[in-house]
Amino acid sequence: MTGTRTTDPAMTGAGVLRRAMRRNAARLGAGTLLISLHQVCEASVPILIGVIVDRATGPGDTGALLWWLAALAALFTALSLAYRHGARTLMRAIAHEAHLLRLELAAKIIDPRGLDTGLRTGELLTISSNDADNTSALLDHLPRAIGALVAAGVCATTLLVIDIPLGVAVLVATPLTLLALHVGTPYITRHVAAQQELAGQAASLATDLVSGVRPLRGIGAEAAASRRYVRVSRLSLAAALRAARTQGIYAAVSGAGGSLLACGVAVLAGWFALRGQISAGEFLTVIGLAQFLMEPVGTLTLVPGWVAEARASADRVARVAGAPALLPDGPPPGGTGATGSPDEGPPGLEVSGLSHDTLAGVDLVAGPGEFVGVMAHRPADADALVRVLSGRVSPAEYGGSVRTGGRILVEPHHTDLFEGTLATNLTVGGRPENPEELAAVLSASAADDVVAAHPDGLEHQVVERGASLSGGQRQRVALARALLARPPILVLHDPTTAVDAVTEQGIARGLRSLRHPEGDDTFTTVVVTVSPALLAATDRVFVLDGGKVVAEGAHADLGATDDDYRRAVQR
Repeated sequence: MTGTRTTDPAMTGAGVLRRAMRRNAARLGAGTLLISLHQVCEASVPILIGVIVDRATGPGDTGALLWWLAALAALFTALSLAYRHGARTLMRAIAHEAHLLRLELAAKIIDPRGLDTGLRTGELLTISSNDADNTSALLDHLPRAIGALVAAGVCATTLLVIDIPLGVAVLVATPLTLLALHVGTPYITRHVAAQQELAGQAASLATDLVSGVRPLRGIGAEAAASRRYVRVSRLSLAAALRAARTQGIYAAVSGAGGSLLACGVAVLAGWFALRGQISAGEFLTVIGLAQFLMEPVGTLTLVPGWVAEARASADRVARVAGAPALLPDGPPPGGTGATGSPDEGPPGLEVSGLSHDTLAGVDLVAGPGEFVGVMAHRPADADALVRVLSGRVSPAEYGGSVRTGGRILVEPHHTDLFEGTLATNLTVGGRPENPEELAAVLSASAADDVVAAHPDGLEHQVVERGASLSGGQRQRVALARALLARPPILVLHDPTTAVDAVTEQGIARGLRSLRHPEGDDTFTTVVVTVSPALLAATDRVFVLDGGKVVAEGAHADLGATDDDYRRAVQR
């Protein structure tokens, strides 16, 4: 086994957030500037109203009143345009970053080498959707926070100009309020992170139960599965309620703090107005600023909670984005490895001393051009072998070695089709340029019958997971997809369990003629099965029992000399 498992040690939640700001710097800067301008305009409204009262309404100057009203209209126009374009710019940045995160996470999740996260499918889905969105939302939180600070600064400066004690009161009370509220941020982070973790577990379990509902019914385990989901769902609900309760209390306290601050400023301004220290217009300005100040101060008090939620999601994103691959990188050209794709050298598969789960030292070799069968008396042995070959098991979790002379594709027994057409499922994106190749593959896999069974042919629509097709049709389409990929090494696990005996015979002949014509060593094929039709088409068969290879030979010879083998493959 060559290569090493690597990960990005610098991939942390904070690193993910910093990277989001760096690669959206232009939009973030423009959006922040426009949102700050909007806040300056908002804060200027009560200031301008106070000026109108002192310079136009008080003196009774109609001309000045018209000019100042025109200025007020211009101010509202600038206010509206700044917010409109600023919000649009930030929404673009958020959507762009969420898109990049989803692409990055999807690439990690579908990496053919596998991903070592310890997370289940549903949790990965939650992280690549909800957590990606929550992480990118930081690009909206920061401009709002900066805009709120700018608004608070304008208010404080204006109050200092009107009266120094008023300005000092705002400059001192505002940071003290924020500092007091910041104490609750770690509690919010912990509760939100716990809620997201349990929500992911519930989603993962729900996904598993939905996809496995038929087997559960078959063994009568619906009640046990339902109880398990109820238990996990209740834990998730309790965590969500704790997080909501914490955030609700925080929002209430922060709102009360902002309101008390604004009320205090208003009361102090009223006292100064009664004493004649400020004019009527200045009093209106102070009252207006005190009322407006509730908005930026309220925003600033909520920012820690927003950032805590984004950080919790970013930590989960970093867990996936920085996770190591289950399998090592491929070797250089001409070499061999567990998942290597060398540019030179014939295909071949060599398993030496493989020990994993029920396997206890399996040795088997499929040389270049060989069509090899593996018949396991115990299904657990077959499952364990396929899991290792498919790369779903880390090299650290099994003993021995697996070496290949080319790219390997493992087609599992339970395979899924995608929503789309038969054509897109076969080619994963577009039809091959050679129609003759497609026809040969469809014939070899007996999928031509599936195409012919529908009036739309290859354009027949397939629903998610291929639920609109029968089990046998899904197997044949999946087999055709694997054959059309033309992998140097192809491993098939029970590819014909849902088809009839006549179709199975045709598939066995098709596999042989398509991938192993006489004298051609281009491909290596391994089929793990108990099907006599498929085993009869192979060059030789390895027999697994008790986690080891107990026999090897041609199918006909094993059937004639090995009673256990003959009974296992008889139908």
